[in-house]
Amino acid sequence: MSSLKPFYMNRELSWLEFNQRVLDEAADGTVPLVERLKFLAITASNLDEFFMVRVGSLLGSIRAGKSTPDPSEMSPLEQLRDVRKRTRRMSEDQYRIYLSEIEPELDAAGIRHRLPEQLSNEQREFLTQIFSEQLEAILTPVAVHDPNRFPLLMGRTLNVAVQLRNDSDDAPWRFAVIPFGRFAQRVITLPSDGGYEFILTEEVVGMFAARFFPGQTIAAAAPFRITRNADMAVSEDDGADLLEEMVDVLEDRKDSFVTRLEVAENVTEPLQQFLRSLLKIGDNETCLCPGPIGLSDLHELAEYSGREELTYPEWKPCDPPEFDASESVFETIRSGDRLLHHPYESFDPMLRLLSEAADDRDVVAIKQTLYRTSRSSPIVKSLIRAAENGKNVTVIVELKARFDEARNIGWAKQLEYSGAHVIYGVRGLKTHAKCCIVVRREPHGFQRYCHFGTGNYNEQTARFYTDLSLLTCNRDLGNDAIAWFNAVTGASQVQQFSHLESAPIGLREKLLQMIRVETERARNGDRAQILLKLNSLADPEMIQALCEASQAGVKVSLNIRGICCLKPGVPGHSENIRIVSIIDRFLEHARILYFHHGGDERVFISSADWMPRNLDRRVELLIPLLDPSCRKRALSILRTAFQDTIRGRELTTDGCYSPPQHRNAVPKPGQKRRIRCQQEFQQQALRNVESASTVSRTTFTPVQPSQVLP
Repeated sequence: MSSLKPFYMNRELSWLEFNQRVLDEAADGTVPLVERLKFLAITASNLDEFFMVRVGSLLGSIRAGKSTPDPSEMSPLEQLRDVRKRTRRMSEDQYRIYLSEIEPELDAAGIRHRLPEQLSNEQREFLTQIFSEQLEAILTPVAVHDPNRFPLLMGRTLNVAVQLRNDSDDAPWRFAVIPFGRFAQRVITLPSDGGYEFILTEEVVGMFAARFFPGQTIAAAAPFRITRNADMAVSEDDGADLLEEMVDVLEDRKDSFVTRLEVAENVTEPLQQFLRSLLKIGDNETCLCPGPIGLSDLHELAEYSGREELTYPEWKPCDPPEFDASESVFETIRSGDRLLHHPYESFDPMLRLLSEAADDRDVVAIKQTLYRTSRSSPIVKSLIRAAENGKNVTVIVELKARFDEARNIGWAKQLEYSGAHVIYGVRGLKTHAKCCIVVRREPHGFQRYCHFGTGNYNEQTARFYTDLSLLTCNRDLGNDAIAWFNAVTGASQVQQFSHLESAPIGLREKLLQMIRVETERARNGDRAQILLKLNSLADPEMIQALCEASQAGVKVSLNIRGICCLKPGVPGHSENIRIVSIIDRFLEHARILYFHHGGDERVFISSADWMPRNLDRRVELLIPLLDPSCRKRALSILRTAFQDTIRGRELTTDGCYSPPQHRNAVPKPGQKRRIRCQQEFQQQALRNVESASTVSRTTFTPVQPSQVLP
């Protein structure tokens, strides 16, 4: 493969540009105020994970002496240098937006942050009681005599460092830490005469810190927070029990090296030096914060606001009209393939499929993959009930789903206890595919009902992630799904499928073949087009193939929400490639692929992004949409996403994103109507419901004699 540098952007820097686009929503005055606060908290949470995983990986590579450059020809040390520079600028932007824009506007709207010196006598008395009855009993100060023997501090939790004055001026300072641990309450509501007033828990601890150290003088106190490396992989080569290995990984994360220290900017120099010594870090890992530590916790404040006019108008998921509540979900799927668009359409048909299957006497088996689920998952509960009802239930629970490992371990144990057969993923790979198969005994034989999705089996995230669900009983897809599932669970060689493709076996080759077909057609002067909607694009081989297609004249349009390492518009490489990204109230998560294929259009949905990990180190699925109506609908969704002029941003050759037009601008005479695609999809879902309701009101349904009660 030739050098990719002219058209390949570093992955870490590309991800940071994605987080900047989210931060731009927090800075946009046309976005409702509390939603801006949420976007700000999301960027902080995203940055936490970036420091845990990506910065942790770079530091690990440097410590191991690795210097191999990435496809953009940057070494790990060069990447870390640029990442630090970019994250510092992003942190400065976050605090500028919060302190100079969002917080003053919250105050004007009656949501007021009160500092200790601004409290009324009533509020001080209230906090004295809160501290005495709650905080003093829960929190425990720990004196630090030897930094090497200090109790473990948890990552992403709040702490207050305390500098204690000695009796003589020449004696060394003494230090202590008040760790909050798992104490989660960050916002304390204050009594007030009007509006909503609050104070942060660490500010209350600072007010009463002296009560933790009677007889001692506090010279200074500062809240701080650490982020630890989480880039750890389970060793699967020694035959050890995978569940036990994952438990060990979770334990190892608790005391892994620190990748970032966030501390209040008014921290004294002695206190700052103490923390660096305690955590074994330097200046480069230290971030001085002019506002609240851990901006991700501002989600809690957003929940307290209670002001509808400060949030987006509610968009409730519509019940898909084709799934009649009075009709069995099996009957609905038998009548034809169904493609659902979440969260505009409810995830309930999938929940109904499993709930009905659990109790249906004719269902004999359920096969399911689980990557991420909710805390009280109705899907897992249905699987447990199905197993207890005597169904043959087999579940692939991916224990290596990052940051959901503990939850998945818990569900796996419950499923096993109920009698389900649980597979702990696949050795050496992550099972990221989204597939559910219900096998039902029917008059003509065993029928396979399948669900394929682009998103997780999580009814909570299905309310704010945009995803697609295909519900089908197509015989060929059902047979493929059974063969695929059995190959995964049986560790057997995957046979040739009729329609499906799976990573890491044939998916990469299938995608490259589809791109090459378009490339050859363009070279022959035929029409050629590729439309892709993905979350991330970073795989060098796929990027090279897309650039070769562009050079041949293929019109390539990419809708990439997050990481995009391909630079469009580079002369001689990517002139025919257009790349857009949409950041809006819902997280764009669906993967849709379209290839013109000489007019015999091919449309797919997939669980896989185009990253090396997805194509080479994960079990993924590519599902063709065989039903013409499903294919037409997916293509309409895909094309609409490229027409977004309100929330869409276009990637430029220099790796930056051009902002959309002003969101309140009125189209000039002759201009096309401005489009916000998520709003279009919501309105379309509402129109579908209304249309079905109208048909129902104007259609006469005769009652057959067998339906009349005797």
